[in-house]
Amino acid sequence: MIARLGLLLLGLAVSLAAAGQHAGGEALQMEPVHNDVSDVASLQRGAKYVVNYCVGCHSAQYVRYNRVGADLGLTDSQLAENLMFTTERPFDTIQNSLRAADAVRWFGVAPPDLSLIARSRGTDYVYNFLRGFYADDSTVTGANNLWLANTAMPHVLWQLQGIRGLVHEESEDGAPAQPQLEELRPGVMNEAEFDEVARDIVNFLDYIGEPMQVERRALGVRVIAFLLLFLVISYMLKREIWKDVH
Repeated sequence: MIARLGLLLLGLAVSLAAAGQHAGGEALQMEPVHNDVSDVASLQRGAKYVVNYCVGCHSAQYVRYNRVGADLGLTDSQLAENLMFTTERPFDTIQNSLRAADAVRWFGVAPPDLSLIARSRGTDYVYNFLRGFYADDSTVTGANNLWLANTAMPHVLWQLQGIRGLVHEESEDGAPAQPQLEELRPGVMNEAEFDEVARDIVNFLDYIGEPMQVERRALGVRVIAFLLLFLVISYMLKREIWKDVH
């Protein structure tokens, strides 16, 4: 049992270390996303981008449209007009229209469900992954990614971000430096604008991973406040009861 646990922890450590390595072996520096799931405007924008750019291949089968609408302040008519392209029933879950067999034939693997992707991979990883695409003629899709070498996912956001190429540089001591991406073809957005799009997408994916997390945190604050108040009252009651005991 102990040996198996040790192997499991070793495998986990190796996997986490590999997540920060490029195919060439250079260490990558992950930028934090600093997303905020209480930002409803960001969640609305993220929902728009996910539906328009992601749901064609990916699903979010544990999330219902009407729950998204309620949390994001959208009516059923707004949901139908702006987000519901694969169903007409608000209580349906978010499904794609791509058959798994077709996905395997075209990309070599079926796209994963996005319901828990931000929780399983981490919001910082998803953010950097979305920003890490570069042109690579050796792949089927013509694109590769700094954070997932030989990814099967095409660069679906290339019109927004543009097309970038991979540049390898050397540090002052001659060792390989962190790989950089240079612009080969501009997109309709500048770098700061695209980073905001990526942040909105991650924010929405973080939200659907646990739709009630804002409520949970607010409830946690109220519970802690009550316990602190109860502690003060209990302490004062204890002093009142024991003040005559010598």
